[in-house]
Amino acid sequence: MTQSKVLVVVGPTAVGKTALGIQLAQDFNGEIISGDSLQVYRTLDIGTAKATLLEQSQAVHHLIDIRSVNDTYSVADFQREARKLIKSLHEQGKLPIVVGGTGLYIQALLEDFSLGSKDMSFSFRDQYENILEEKGQQALWKMLLERDSIAAEKISVNNPRRVVRALEVLEATGKSIFSFKEEGKQLYDTYLMGITMSRDKLYERINRRVDAMMHEGVLKEAESLFELGEVQASQGIGYKEFFSYFREEISLTEAVDLVKSHSRRYAKRQLTWFNNRMNVHWYDPLEVSENREKIMKDIIEWLLNS
Repeated sequence: MTQSKVLVVVGPTAVGKTALGIQLAQDFNGEIISGDSLQVYRTLDIGTAKATLLEQSQAVHHLIDIRSVNDTYSVADFQREARKLIKSLHEQGKLPIVVGGTGLYIQALLEDFSLGSKDMSFSFRDQYENILEEKGQQALWKMLLERDSIAAEKISVNNPRRVVRALEVLEATGKSIFSFKEEGKQLYDTYLMGITMSRDKLYERINRRVDAMMHEGVLKEAESLFELGEVQASQGIGYKEFFSYFREEISLTEAVDLVKSHSRRYAKRQLTWFNNRMNVHWYDPLEVSENREKIMKDIIEWLLNS
């Protein structure tokens, strides 16, 4: 049986995925499925870099503005809803175009594994990074050993970021990070295209985006989340960094610097995830004239290859 075609656009934060996704939707009769874990929340527009109303008018977008900021949203929710959309779009003769940077969401959608019945939020990373900072990498690794001995045997105590990732995936899915490699049967005929650029250019772009978000009013969005207290959405980068400022523990300048720093670290983690776990065809969006022709050619060849 022929698998359904799904075009996927991934890459680090601030690299330009939204604009490319819209262009591809226009070129290939497609509709966009957001693969971002925070753009599902209504009212969180600036800090999540959500497609503007103008951009949404240029291509149909799905899975944005579908939850209240008080709600939880899980990997399992995304997997179920996005797969339903893919089926529906194919029945309409449309090309599903998944655009996003949340690696676990993309992998859970495309590969054949069950996530179980527990609610799986994507906000566990901070919890384990705090343990790493407060108790050290040996204590963190022992937590992994107690809960997932297979992963602990394969991941060195001297690789704390990898230990954090293993604990995060275990918390979110109930399974070892290594189980996904065993269960990685592809459900769709997928062309996974990634866009990125040199680290210096990417980090400069991230810093400029944060400055623009401040100008656009992200502080008001962050304050509204802060007033809600402990909700899942409040764990998002671009919001949580301002909470210490609202408590008068740090200055606004320090809070903005934290957003930039955490965003750069997140971009690095995104690239590591996609490079290590998925077969991505990479393009540099800054080389527009050169890559435009190549992107079109590569996608057309993939679409014609049944």
